[in-house]
Parts: sequence; structure tokens; C-alpha cells
Amino acid sequence: MTDLDALVVTAQADFSAAPTPAELENAKARYLGKAGRLTELLKGLGALSHDEKKTRGAEINQAKQRIDAALTARRQAMADAELDAQLRAEALDVTLPGRQRGIGGLHPVSRTMERIEAIFGSMGFDVAEGPEIETDWMSFTALNNPENHPARSMQDTFYVDMKDEAGHWLNLRPHTSPMQVRYARAHAAKHADLIAGGGVMPEIRVIAPGRTYRIDSDATHSPMFHQCEGLWIGENVSFKDLKVVFTDFCRKFFESDDLQLRFRPSFFPFTEPSAEIDIAFASGPLKGQWLEVAGSGQVHPTVVRNYGLDPERHIGFAFGMGPDRLTMLRYGVNDLRLFFDGDLRFLQQFR
Repeated sequence: MTDLDALVVTAQADFSAAPTPAELENAKARYLGKAGRLTELLKGLGALSHDEKKTRGAEINQAKQRIDAALTARRQAMADAELDAQLRAEALDVTLPGRQRGIGGLHPVSRTMERIEAIFGSMGFDVAEGPEIETDWMSFTALNNPENHPARSMQDTFYVDMKDEAGHWLNLRPHTSPMQVRYARAHAAKHADLIAGGGVMPEIRVIAPGRTYRIDSDATHSPMFHQCEGLWIGENVSFKDLKVVFTDFCRKFFESDDLQLRFRPSFFPFTEPSAEIDIAFASGPLKGQWLEVAGSGQVHPTVVRNYGLDPERHIGFAFGMGPDRLTMLRYGVNDLRLFFDGDLRFLQQFR
């Protein structure tokens, strides 16, 4: 065995004995580093003759290739061993049942909104949609709110720092009434020729559900909440129709024919006369208690004019209610904030 063969065998043994990648790199340095044994042999070639240098250089290069191959093989063996250990540590027990996706469900307020739309849809009401950023004309002026009304204050309404093309300030709508205005104006424009000719315009029968915004936040209020308003305009629509429609809605929504309703005189700028609507349950934890659920009234003549209609000919009623409050009553929830906290322990109860 030549000295080079012995050097290769020694290197192979050192590489095989290295327990860690760091120790392997140290062993490599002893043979292939700048001060390694093979490097020293290459430096000694300068003292040899031309022919000896050629022969000895070829032998050293062959030894270097064998040492490189041994080093590469040991590195690969270490990597394979590490991967094998990792796979054993992370092994899956295929006999265990698989992980299934959780079953989701509608948010309780979304359930209420769908229920409201279905009930009023069965009575012939359309569903109106509109922008959540509205003009102050749509939010207030069209609804007969005076300029000094508190609802116009920046302490009560979220305003956007810009105006529309007509110069009206924009705001996050504080109620869904602007959707009624938009729907009624579009309806009146569509049948303008019929109305001008003395014909009977098809009745306006619509609800306007959606998100609304006010600067208010406590256990029973949220800066973002939901509202659903209704409008019925025709040539022979009375307060009696309002009582029949809303009574029927409440009894269907709460699935109780024993539910009582009370229309309590009130005031709203956009209706005259106006009434708060209270309900009382015949059974359950709220038995006998009167609870306010909506505001209502006959649409004010000024508002009817802003619809583009003649209040001497067209009459009707409007109402507005909070789906969040109806949801609390239906499911026995005592804190409005639970609807917006995103707590799965609460929401999973409604799946």
C-alpha cells in the first residue's frame, strides 16, 4: 500500500467516524483544507523533476478524488439519516380518523334578515338595496328632517369629508330610509306618464334591509348595526293596513299567534301621525312585558312630494325596525355586542 493509499484509507475512516456535520467538516479540513495533508503534498511537487512532478501529481489528484468521493458519500449518509429520523418523529398514524372541516352556519343576524325578507316577500314586498355612503339630502332633507335636527350633528352621524356633484355632504347612512326614497323616486319616474295621464300607479310595496352607522356604542348599541324599513304607498292605503301587516309579520317571525301589539303615539319628522310599536309575549321569560320593536306612521306629505308623488293622491305608511333587537328577542340574547365579537363559542350555538 502506497502512502497515498494509506492517506485515503485514513481519511475515509475519519469521515465515517465523524458523528456530526460539524465534525465531518473538521475532518475534511485535516485533509483538504489550506493546511491539510493532501494540500501539503501538492506544495511539495515543486522540489521534484519534471517527470516526477507529472507522475506524482497525477497520483495525488487520484487520491484527492477518492477522498472527495468519501466526503460526499458521508455527507449524503448523514442527510439521509437526519431525514429518516425526522420522518420517524413525524410519522402519521393512518389508522386514526381523518380531520374533517368544521361545519359553518349563517350568523344569527343574517338568519333574521333572511327571515324578514321571506315573510314580507310572502306579502308582496320587494327588497330594495342602496349605497351605504349617502348624501345628507337623501339621509335627512328628503325625509323632512330640519337643518337643526340633532341627527345631522357630527356627534351623531359619521360624515365623509367630501360632497357629491350637487354639493351635498356625504355620510355613512344612519338609517335605511334613503333606500326607500331612491326606490320610490325610481318607481314614480318609471310611471310618470301613467300618473300624468290620471292613471292608477302600481303600489309601492318595499322593504329596505341593510347595515347602518351611528356614533353610539354600549351593551345595547353598536356603531354599525342593522335596520329594516318598510314602505307601502298607494291611493288607498291606511293606518289599518299598517297594523294588519306588522301584526302579521310579528306573529310569523316569533311563531306565536298569542303575541300582542300596541301602537303608542310618538313623533318622527318623516311620518304624521307616528307611532312606536310595542309587543308583549303571552309566555316565556318576557311574558307580559311590553317591548319596543319598531317605529311607524303615515308618510308625511313633504316626504311623499320628495318621492315625486302628489300627497293629495298618494298615501301610505312606513315603519322601521332593528333586526339585531329582533334577533336578541328571538334567541334570548342579552348583550348586542355578542353578535360582533366573533366568539365561536357563541356563534356555534346557531349552526
